[in-house]
Amino acid sequence: MIPLLILGLLKENPGSYGYELLALMEERHYKYIVNFTKGSFYYNLQQLEEKQYIKKVDQLDNTRETRNYIITELGDKEFENLMYKYGSKTDYINLSFYAALLFGNEYKSEELTKLIEIQIEQTKKKISLLQQSIESYETPLTYFGKMLENSLSHHLVNVKWFEGLLKDIKNKN
Repeated sequence: MIPLLILGLLKENPGSYGYELLALMEERHYKYIVNFTKGSFYYNLQQLEEKQYIKKVDQLDNTRETRNYIITELGDKEFENLMYKYGSKTDYINLSFYAALLFGNEYKSEELTKLIEIQIEQTKKKISLLQQSIESYETPLTYFGKMLENSLSHHLVNVKWFEGLLKDIKNKN
């Protein structure tokens, strides 16, 4: 999915250089969509260039030469293919917490309580980041902005659900 993100960003920001694209992915919190590292990003950037989906265009940036990228005609076709591939897919959400919760009855309730409290804390951090991203939009919300709103709604519901789990544990004891 990283190639789709890179190609999409290059369609939005032609002539960007690698670090600029990576910074956009981090700034926009794309990690909520796909797990990536700096290494996996640059690996995919290199692969896209080798497959001739993108190409370097050298530009002078005040004092230094930068390696900027643009999407090629072949890259536009790949972007269309990836949009269909991922846009027509419906995946289950796999959260490791859900796997652990399957065996919650077999775990000490004090320890399960701690795990749920961790989930609440982490989810509240995500909520805060999502709210910041939504508030920072200067233009009317794009589809990505609407996706952030949807993610925010899910996280708000999850906090209530986690709090309900805590309440159930306390009532059980």
